[in-house]
Amino acid sequence: MVFRRAIAPEKQVVQAWVQQHFSHFWASEVEVAFSRQPVALWVAQEGQQLLGFACYDCTAKAFFGPTGVLEAARGRGIGKILLVKALESLREQGYVYGIIGGVGPADYYAKAVDARLIPGSDTHHVYQNLLRG
Repeated sequence: MVFRRAIAPEKQVVQAWVQQHFSHFWASEVEVAFSRQPVALWVAQEGQQLLGFACYDCTAKAFFGPTGVLEAARGRGIGKILLVKALESLREQGYVYGIIGGVGPADYYAKAVDARLIPGSDTHHVYQNLLRG
C-alpha cells in the first residue's frame, strides 16, 4: 500500500472516485485541493486501486477534510494514516492547530489524534448556510 500526495494528472480520476463513493460536495472540495500547490490531498492506493483520500486547507484555512476510505478497505488503519499525513502537512505550512470541520465520528478523532470539540461549533460553523440544491 502506498500513501502519497496526489498529483495534478490524477485530478479527474480522484474527483470522479470521490463523487461516486462519497458525494458531489466532497468532489468539489477535491477540486479545490488540486488547485493548491502542492496539491492539498493525500491518497492511499494498492496498485491502481484508490482506497482512500484526505483533503486539507480547502473549505477553510487550517481545515482537515473531507476524508474517506472505501468501505471494503475500512478497519485497516488507512484513515488514521491519511489523517496524520494531512495534519502533518498543515503543520509544515505553519499552522499550529488543525480544524476538523463538520466532524462526524468525534470519538474516533479524539482517540486517533486527541482532537477536542470546539464549543459552539455544532451551531455556528462554515457549513451552516451551505447551498444544497
